[in-house]
Amino acid sequence: MCIDRLVMRFAGSVVLLSLVAAHYLNPNWLWLTAFVGANLLQSSFTGFCPLALVLKRIGVKPGQAFS
Repeated sequence: MCIDRLVMRFAGSVVLLSLVAAHYLNPNWLWLTAFVGANLLQSSFTGFCPLALVLKRIGVKPGQAFS
């Protein structure tokens, strides 16, 4: 599996889990959803993704987006 797919899976999972947490626990969990969305947006313009850097360091093969 490449970095691109892992980043998208992680971001999607965090968004869905934070929405569930906001619904059942506390609406402040929506801030996590907003943070993930903002990070995805900025990485689409800059190509910088903190999770991609971590995954690259631990040896996950790069994909097309985060090389």
